[in-house]
Amino acid sequence: MKACTGIENIDEAITLLEQNNWDLVAAINGVIPQENGILQSEYGGETGQGPAYGPASQSAASASAPSSSAFRPVVPSRQIVERQPRMLDFRVEYRDRNVDVVLEDSCTVGEIKQILENELQIPVSKMLLKGWKTGDVEDSTVLKTLHLPKNNCLYVLTPDLPPPSSSHAGALQESLNQNFMLIVTHREVQREYNLNFSGSSTIQEVKRNVYDLTSIPVRHQLWEGWPPSATDDSMCLVAAGLTYPCHQLTVGRRSSPAQAREESEEQCTDVHMVSDSDGDDFEDAPEFGVDDGEMFGIASSALRKSPMMPENAENEGDALLQFTAEFSSRYGDCHPVYFIGSLEAAFQEAFYGKARDRKLLAIYLHHDESVLTNVFCSQMLCAESIVSYLSQNFITWAWDMTKEANRARFLTMCTKHFGSVVAQTIRTQKTDQFPLFLIIMGKRSSNEVLNVIQGNTTVDELMMRLMAAVEIFMAQQQEDIKDEDEREARENMKREQDEAYRLSLEADRAKREAHEREVAEQSRLEQMRKEQEEEREAIRLSLEQSLPPEPKEENTEPVSKLRIRTPSGEFLERRFLASSQLRVVFDFVASKGFPWDEFKLLSTFPRRDVTQLDPNKSLLEVNLFPQETLFLEAKE
Repeated sequence: MKACTGIENIDEAITLLEQNNWDLVAAINGVIPQENGILQSEYGGETGQGPAYGPASQSAASASAPSSSAFRPVVPSRQIVERQPRMLDFRVEYRDRNVDVVLEDSCTVGEIKQILENELQIPVSKMLLKGWKTGDVEDSTVLKTLHLPKNNCLYVLTPDLPPPSSSHAGALQESLNQNFMLIVTHREVQREYNLNFSGSSTIQEVKRNVYDLTSIPVRHQLWEGWPPSATDDSMCLVAAGLTYPCHQLTVGRRSSPAQAREESEEQCTDVHMVSDSDGDDFEDAPEFGVDDGEMFGIASSALRKSPMMPENAENEGDALLQFTAEFSSRYGDCHPVYFIGSLEAAFQEAFYGKARDRKLLAIYLHHDESVLTNVFCSQMLCAESIVSYLSQNFITWAWDMTKEANRARFLTMCTKHFGSVVAQTIRTQKTDQFPLFLIIMGKRSSNEVLNVIQGNTTVDELMMRLMAAVEIFMAQQQEDIKDEDEREARENMKREQDEAYRLSLEADRAKREAHEREVAEQSRLEQMRKEQEEEREAIRLSLEQSLPPEPKEENTEPVSKLRIRTPSGEFLERRFLASSQLRVVFDFVASKGFPWDEFKLLSTFPRRDVTQLDPNKSLLEVNLFPQETLFLEAKE
C-alpha cells in the first residue's frame, strides 16, 4: 500500500482498506487515478495505460510468490498527476430517477448538490446527499480528501418535501423492486460477503444462499442483526424492516453448550493473536475462494442430491433446461442467461448473424466436486455487474463436467468445434481448477478460443478479462462490419443494376406490345371502315338502280325540277315527276352518298326540314313543284 500510494500514515491506510472491504486493488485505485497505470496483472491486462515499468519493478515482480494475480506497483510522478486531474463518476439515485455526475476530485460536495439542484429541481437546503463511505460530509468538503474510487453511488433524501402522490399498490411495487445490499459476516472465519437481493426476496432465500457460501445448514444458522419485526422466514425483505440500501448481518453455527465454551476460548485466543500481530498476515492472505475450498465447497456439494445435468442426456436443450433450473435453485435468479440448445445452435446464434448482431460465446464448465465451484458461482458468476456484462456482450452456454459421460461428450464436441489442442487443454485440467470459463470468438471459417478462465479468480479479475476479450472482439467486429457493408454495397449496386435492366426490358416489352396493339387497332378500324364503305357503296348502288328513270323536259306529265346544294357547295340537279313520292327524292340523295338518316334536306322559302315530311306524299303535295332549290345539312 505504501509503495503504490506513498501514504505514510498507517491509520489512513487502514481506513482506506476498511472502506474498500480490505480490497487492496480497489483501495489503491481509489487513491491514484487508473489512467496513470497503477496495476498490471499476470495476464498482461493493465487497469490503465501508464508508463513502462523500470527494471527494479520488473525484478521485484518476478521475485514475488505466485498467486491468482500478481501486481507490480508504479509510482507516477507528481507532475503527471497534477497535469491530469482525476475525474470521478457519481451515479446519484433519487426516487425513480438516476443522475450521472462527472467532476474533478478538486471540486467540493456542494458543487455536486448545485448540479443536482438543476437536474432534480430540488433546493440545496432541502437536499441530503447520502452514501458516502466516511459518513455525512460538509458541503465544503473537497472530494480529493475523501479518497473516493473512480465510480461512486450516492442517493438523495428529501425529508422536508412531501412524497409524490401515488397509489398504495404502486408504492408497494416500487418497494418490492428495490435492491438491498446485505453485508453478511461469517463469524467463525471472519469473512464478509456483499449479497444483493430484491425487496421481494424472502428471509428464507437469504438463509439458503448463505448456506451455499458457508456450508452452515439453515437449521444450524445463528443470526444477529435481523430487525425485531423479522419474525417469519417467509417474510419478504421489504416487510422485514431492513435498513435501505445496506444492512449488516452476522451468521454463525449453532453448537452445544460445551462446544460453545470451547469456541469462546478459541475466539478469545484468536483475538489475542490478531491484536499482537502487525497486520502483515492479513495482507498476505490469498484471495477469497482459492484456499477456502473445503469450507465452501465440499460440505454443500456432499449434501446436494440433484445433479446439475442428467447423465447421458439425449437432447442438449433438455439438459440445459435442467441445468438452468438447478442453478437457479442453488444460487438464485440473478445469474447469466444460459442459452437453451445445442452447442452448434449457440454458435449459430453468436457467430452467424449480421456482423453488428454478433457476440462472443462464453462457455461455462461446471464441476460439483471442485472446492471453488460454490464461491465462483455465488460471488463471481452471479454478481450483478458480471451478469449484466455477459448479457450485453456474450451468448452464454453451460455444461456440467461432474459426470464422466457428460465430460466425455463435451470433449468430443470440443474436438469437433475447436480442435484437439483445446480439447486436450480441458482434458488435463484438474478437478480443483474448475469451474472453467471459455471465451470463444468466431473468425470467418474457424472458432478461436480467446481465453480460458479458471475458478480461482476474483470479480475484478474476471471482469477485466471479459472486457479484454470484448475489446479484441470489437476490433474484429469492426473489420467484419466494414467488409459486410462493402459486400452489401456491392450486392445492392448489382441488385439496382439488375432491377434497372429488368425495368428497361419491361419498358421495351410494354412499348412493343403497345405498338402491336396500336397497329392491330388501326388494322381493325381500317377493316371496319372498308366494310362500312363497301356496305354504303352497295346500298348506294342499290338505291341508284331502284330509282325511276329521269323524265324528259317535254314529258306530257307535270315535271318538278329540283336543285340540291351539297355541304361541299356542289349542286345536284334532277327532274322528277310531280306525282313521284318524296321517298324517291330521298333515295336519289342517298344514291349520291348522302343517306337521309345522316343528312337532312332543307328548303329555303319557307325554311323547313323536308326530311320530317311524310315520304309517301307526292312532290306536288309537299309544294316541291314546278321547281325548288334545296340544300343538304348534316344532322347533329
